Amino acid sequence: MRYMQLIIIGLAAVTLLYFGVFKREPPQGGNRNESDASQQRNPPVGVAQSNWETQTNEELPVTIKVTPIELGKGAETWKFEIVLNTHSGSLDDDLLTAAYLMDDKGNTYQPTTWEGPGPGGHHREGVLVFEAVYPAPPFIELKIKNVGGISERSFKWDLK
Repeated sequence: MRYMQLIIIGLAAVTLLYFGVFKREPPQGGNRNESDASQQRNPPVGVAQSNWETQTNEELPVTIKVTPIELGKGAETWKFEIVLNTHSGSLDDDLLTAAYLMDDKGNTYQPTTWEGPGPGGHHREGVLVFEAVYPAPPFIELKIKNVGGISERSFKWDLK
């Protein structure tokens, strides 16, 4: 009985230490400089960062969620947050070669940068960056080829 009490006290101490030391939230405001804060308050004209719909494709074995974070007239680059999840296999696809944008006239545009972790794992998240298309077409479609054995997945947003 005495050992059981010591084990419970020890587990409680370890739990408190873990959540007290390793799971601390960073201080609010912390290291952000003023230009970062002003950019978040005043996004460039035409770059409605919070108005773009997140779209999800759940064709197994890989689920892909795409959210535009910079898109449309006034944006210097078009950025899409990409979240990939699987519970079988590894996410080894190179999104710089698997993804492209297509406009209303069938023109295609390759991404310039992947801002995120490299291949591997069951969960992967990052930002796919494209040069902005001028003039902005009425809609843009992000296509992702051959991820999880699915020949093509499509995500489309109206830019009007």
